[in-house]
Amino acid sequence: MPLRKWADSANHAIEGILHAAKTQRHMRYHLYAAILILIISFTIGISWSEFVILITLSIIVLAIEMLNTAVESITDVLFKEYNEQAKWIKDVAAGAVLITALGAAVIGYIILFEPVKSFFYNGLNIAKHAESDVAVVSLIVVLILVVLAKSLFGKGQPLRGGMPSGHAAVAFSMWVAVIFITESFMPSILALLMAVLIAQSRVSTGIHKPLEVVLGALLGMAVTFLLFKIFS
Repeated sequence: MPLRKWADSANHAIEGILHAAKTQRHMRYHLYAAILILIISFTIGISWSEFVILITLSIIVLAIEMLNTAVESITDVLFKEYNEQAKWIKDVAAGAVLITALGAAVIGYIILFEPVKSFFYNGLNIAKHAESDVAVVSLIVVLILVVLAKSLFGKGQPLRGGMPSGHAAVAFSMWVAVIFITESFMPSILALLMAVLIAQSRVSTGIHKPLEVVLGALLGMAVTFLLFKIFS
């Protein structure tokens, strides 16, 4: 089935992301930096065009880091022993990451310097945002934290197990977002029921253990609730 093939392809792709996050500390640093950029950008209230530029730069840096990891792995397979050519291949790939990261840092400095300086001079004044914007950022932060947590525990496949449950984290993050956005009882109850059903299905099918689902749900709820209370 096309849907099953797509799910398998997505599972393999996410497995690659987790492998890079688990084996490459710089990949983890870039993920932490992406979260930091999201929070800082939301706190100081930069424009959406500048926000998109920073997010795009973060994606490019992460993608180049993953390509560098792939090049290093291929080189290790092709060259079993030390080889000068292999060294240059790895050095060039690492240089590409360095150039990209430095370029992103320079652009980030240009965009963030004045707003950050104004933020410190004018005192603690956290920018407020539309609930829909906070929901999107919350979901992104939850997904990054799930990747980091799965790379730390290193068990299961990204879409088929592991600590914590990404499905539960996303489902309960969306439930909290629905509460804040709608402020209505019935939509909130329906979203909660959907989240519970998703979490229960992960356990009943044997994909996740109850603890993995509970921790995933707590992660999604806590992060989303905190960001809504700060920025909404």
